[in-house]
Amino acid sequence: MSAPDLVLTGATVRTLDPARPHATAVAIRDGLIAAVGDAADARDWTGPGTETVDLTGATLTPGLTDSHSHPVWGLEMATGLDLSPVTDLDGLRAALHGAERTEGWVVAHGLDHNAFGGRPVDRALIEDVLGDTPAFIRLYDAHSALANGAALRAAGVDGPRAFAQRAEVRCDADGRPTGHLIEHAAMALVTAVMPKPSYGRRRARLVELLTAMAATGLTGAHVMDLGDGDVPDLLASVEEAADLPLRLRLAPWCMPGADREALDELVALQRLRGRNWLVGGVKFFMDGTIEGGTAWLEHADCHGGGTEAFWPDPAAYSAAVRHLHAAGVRTATHAIGDAAVRHVLDTVQSLGAGGRLAHRIEHIETVPSDQIARFAELGVIASMQPPHTAYTRADHTDEWSRRLGDERASRAWRCRDLRDAGAYLALGSDWPVAHYDARQVLATARAPRGAAAAGRALTGLMALEGCTTHAAVAAGEQAVAGRIAPGLRADLTAFAVDPVDAPADEVADAPIRLTVSSGRVTHRAP
Repeated sequence: MSAPDLVLTGATVRTLDPARPHATAVAIRDGLIAAVGDAADARDWTGPGTETVDLTGATLTPGLTDSHSHPVWGLEMATGLDLSPVTDLDGLRAALHGAERTEGWVVAHGLDHNAFGGRPVDRALIEDVLGDTPAFIRLYDAHSALANGAALRAAGVDGPRAFAQRAEVRCDADGRPTGHLIEHAAMALVTAVMPKPSYGRRRARLVELLTAMAATGLTGAHVMDLGDGDVPDLLASVEEAADLPLRLRLAPWCMPGADREALDELVALQRLRGRNWLVGGVKFFMDGTIEGGTAWLEHADCHGGGTEAFWPDPAAYSAAVRHLHAAGVRTATHAIGDAAVRHVLDTVQSLGAGGRLAHRIEHIETVPSDQIARFAELGVIASMQPPHTAYTRADHTDEWSRRLGDERASRAWRCRDLRDAGAYLALGSDWPVAHYDARQVLATARAPRGAAAAGRALTGLMALEGCTTHAAVAAGEQAVAGRIAPGLRADLTAFAVDPVDAPADEVADAPIRLTVSSGRVTHRAP
């Protein structure tokens, strides 16, 4: 073969390729894996222009992929004051009292529902510490927010609103908004009048974020949105100057009310691509979140909510999926509650086996045993985010568990059950809902927290597969990515420890020696 661009030697290579599971050297040329072998082979590969990197002591794996992330839209969601450390109402009030203003606003994110101590989310709890300053506080689930009176007045929101999707401006008995805005359409009423970062600032922050992601071992991400529509232009603008640190696969949203013309526009978007990004698939919502009371459940939650789908007419959702399926477009559906998961599975089953595409379900936070086997039977990918388990508690005293009740909370995040049943399980972070650090995804998959702690742990190999081989299947890329084998895309991650055999807590903090995305070194440890 002609001389490779890059040769990696000395590592313990976990190829995840059944034809050659282990090696110690890998050669890369023109963005692809040119050869896999050992030290003796590597001596014969190198040429005058070859860079050789000695990874002695490292474990080299296929490049990690975050199977559910929002790196562009998330920059907006993660703007302002980070309230993730806040644990109670006193802490929230203190943080808001001293918060910096952004063009006259207090903007905050990451607030845990548990901080309200079981009280309803209401602006009356914070109004006095903000005065006339408008404030918009995103709760951690990204499906709800708290706006104070000044923010509601700025947006002209003085009572309930009607939406095409399941969304709500929560109001008191007298019809006055409490400030609790539930789901995207309701939050958009206020975000439309909030300060916006400049295009240049967004571009710079995106590059900074993707570079930081690469430092945790990520080589790619499945992006579950297309932002406000300018994201392709933003990514193209970045690529005019440099390559993206991660390969991005974006899925625009399909919302209730989409007619045939809108669906055909989504099909047409699938043609958009750059050097290291493309539009691939469409994202649906079948429900919201358990904490917000908008997860679609087969029986009402303990507050009497959760019995309605995000699509007011679930049959219209199924028809939209069938239209996209017939056009060869993969779908990914947000489905957290048991009724939502069942409806998506029923919809995929109605598509029939001919020319089957691998459709996905995102999140799957509570699901009964009679639905587990259907994932493998129907070829549906389970896409789950182990770090979300940290928002729950093993004793079920958290808001998520209290809303569900003990029986449904006991079947939380059934990652291991899905794997044992033969399903493909793609893992991700859902940044900014949880941190993007890929090592945290691997670690919490092996040591889930809170309500999911008992009997839900994946093995080290299963966790690694969730971010590599199974992530590739979820994207329909199993023929070109997810393993270390000649001819496949050169996406590689070098850990200072073995992510399969090392204890989970060591994996969580393991230095990343090298990250290679599409043959380019995107992170190199000092």
